[in-house]
Parts: sequence; structure tokens; C-alpha cells
Amino acid sequence: MYPTFRGVVVTAFDLAIVGLGYVGMPLAKEATAAGMRVVGLDVDPRKVEALTSGRSYIDDLSDADLDEMLRSGFTATLDDAVLSASEVIVICVPTPLDDDRRPDLSAVEGAAKTIARRLKPGTLVVLESTTYPGTTDGLVRPLLETSGLVAGKDFHLAFSPERIDPGNPKYGLRNTPKVVGGYTPACRDRAVAFYSRIVEQVVPVSGTREAEMAKLLENTYRHVNIALVNEMAIFCDELGIDLWEAIEAASTKPFGFQKFLPGPGVGGHCIPVDPSYLSFTVRRLGYPFRFVELAQEVNERMPAYVVARVQRLLNRHGKAVKGSKVLLLGVTYKPDIADERETPALPIARRLLDLGAELAYLDPHVPVWSVDGVPVRNGGDLETAVQEADVTVLLQQHSAFDLGVVEEKGRLVLDTRGVLVENERVERL
Repeated sequence: MYPTFRGVVVTAFDLAIVGLGYVGMPLAKEATAAGMRVVGLDVDPRKVEALTSGRSYIDDLSDADLDEMLRSGFTATLDDAVLSASEVIVICVPTPLDDDRRPDLSAVEGAAKTIARRLKPGTLVVLESTTYPGTTDGLVRPLLETSGLVAGKDFHLAFSPERIDPGNPKYGLRNTPKVVGGYTPACRDRAVAFYSRIVEQVVPVSGTREAEMAKLLENTYRHVNIALVNEMAIFCDELGIDLWEAIEAASTKPFGFQKFLPGPGVGGHCIPVDPSYLSFTVRRLGYPFRFVELAQEVNERMPAYVVARVQRLLNRHGKAVKGSKVLLLGVTYKPDIADERETPALPIARRLLDLGAELAYLDPHVPVWSVDGVPVRNGGDLETAVQEADVTVLLQQHSAFDLGVVEEKGRLVLDTRGVLVENERVERL
């Protein structure tokens, strides 16, 4: 299937990407644009079929982008034989939490085992999936070495954390600095040389554990600071303080302060998940990581707090949640994307349904939505939907929403994003 010379496979690809999701596809796009011969490997035939047909399922990758990639030679496949024909293999598979909120590295293990069966001398293998420190060396390396090849001697091994921010119009893969740590200095240098062909700035660190920790530190920093303002939102409401105004005032300080905003909860893969990987690592040392676990507790209770505020808003106007028409605006985890991973809209909707609310939603990026398998009615036209709802809850400020209509036409509105003007019918979180 692939070119051979005297029975030896000749390298057909500069790069093979294992896992064609929100991390793998932006990498494929930039590598293809850099002139590399790129192949993508996934276990999901639906993804491979979609990509081969020119249909993108990634927010930051349009069908036109994908068409250009295909014309430049990008290939998606289910056949792991391509790994034997690749100079560089990058693992971009999901690393979620299991039902007990412990790291689930089954996809990483599966990818490493597959690569081991196809690994050839001289290959660079890079793990980009977010994980706890020690995974590259302690889990991935031994699995790869079942091939009979030795890391740092027969093949190169590195970790480079993904920093993909879906929907970010300013920073993409190319202009976001890339942290790289190698199993050995030679491994690091090989990985730095590879990424230097794709990104504008590469940041080498001394080892894989430092690179793994850098990623967790970035997101734990955000996690803790979001929890700080979320908890402040709760008690500022009780104290009658406009926290949104206080945050804007504090942000005028040109040093020593970074603005974080409260919200209905945290979403996406990074903030709700990554700090738990760090907490897991610390707990293995025999003590808790109290900052992370407290932040997790605060952020996880925000959906319940939003529902409590909905109840209070309705009660003030002589209504119960049961039987009331509640409209959720925006059910993705961030503005102007279709990504629903860990969206706080789900636990909010679940609680409202349990209380007997007649639930509807509107989201231009999510045409069909369900909660635990139960379909939620799409509200249709924005103006009609907010006029019919007893209370509208703005969870995500998509640019497609006419916020003026929400302010003027909504009977009662709870704004969890601080973007509406408060009046007798509109209340901020």
C-alpha cells in the first residue's frame, strides 16, 4: 500500500496525527499549510468519512479550509499502517475524567499501543493530550518500548501541550507559543525542530514533566481565578454590591490584576477537567490540593446557584418554577462556537426540568439539543421566544443574538454574562 525499497517502507508522510478532533485538526491544517505531507488517523469512521468528503466538524476549520487541505495532500484514514510510513507521530486523543472524576487515559494507552506495533527507528513521537506530570515517561514510553525500540536511543519522545482555544479570532496554533519538553535533550531538539516548521515561537523546557505541568498550571490558574469571582458574585448579590462594576474598576489598574468574570459555570475540556489531573497527581503524594478542590467545588455549584436565582426571580413576580416557561439562550460552553463539552447549560437544564419547568432553548450553533436523552424544544424566533417565556436565562452571549431584543422584549431575564443593561425586568448574576 505504501512505497517500499528492498522490502523496507519508504517514508510517505512527514506527519501522522492520531486523533482528529479539536486539537488534531488545527495541527493538521497548519502542518499542511507549511508544506508537510500529513495523514490523520482516527478510530471513528464517521470522522474519517466526513473529512474525506470535505465536511468539517470543527469550529475553527471551515469546509473551504478542509478543501484546501485535501487539495494539498491531507489524508484521513482508519488504517494504522500509515504510522509505519511517518517521520513524526503526534498523539491528540481525548483525556477526559471517568465517572469518579479520575483521569481516563484509555485513549492515550490505546494510541501508544497502536503506535508501538508500527513504530520504526528514527521516528519522533509527541504526546499533546493534556495529562498529569509523568504520563509521557511513565505510561507512554513503556508502551512504545514494547516495540523493542528504546526511547532516546532508537526513537525520539516528547510532550508538547495543546493550547487550542476554539473560536479565538486572535490566537491560533501558529501564533501561540508552543511549549516542548523531551525525554532527552536530543528528543527535545528534534521536537523543537519539528514544531519550528509550524509555529512562530517554540518554548523548550528541560523535560516532559515540566511541559506537562506547564499546561496544568495555565488552566489551574484560570480555574482558581474564575472560582474566586464566582464566589464573590454570590456574596456580592447578598451584600447589594455590583460586582461587575467593581471588576471593571479593578481592571483599570495597569499592573497586578487580570480581569476574570463570573458566569453560570465552567465548560470546555480544559477548565473543568485539567485541574483534576493536577489534583490527582498531588493526592498520590498523600495530601489534597486544597486550592484546586475548593475551586472545583465553587465552580461546580454555579449551575445550582443560577437555578436558585431563577427561582427567586420568578418568586418575586408570584410564580413558581413548576409550570413556568423557561428559555435558555446559548447552550455551548463559550460564545460563537458549537462546542458543548462540559457546558454548564446541561446541569442547569437538568435541575430546571427536575423542578417542573417547561424548558426551551435557542442557540444558532446547536439546532437540536437534548438533556439526558430528552429533547428540549427549540424556541425558534428570538423575539417570539423571549416574549413567550416567563423567564429567559442568558447563558452564552452569541453574536447572533440581538441583545437589545432580549432586554426590551423579555418578561424576566437573568443575565449570567453581565452583558445586558439591568432594569426592572433584567437582573445580572
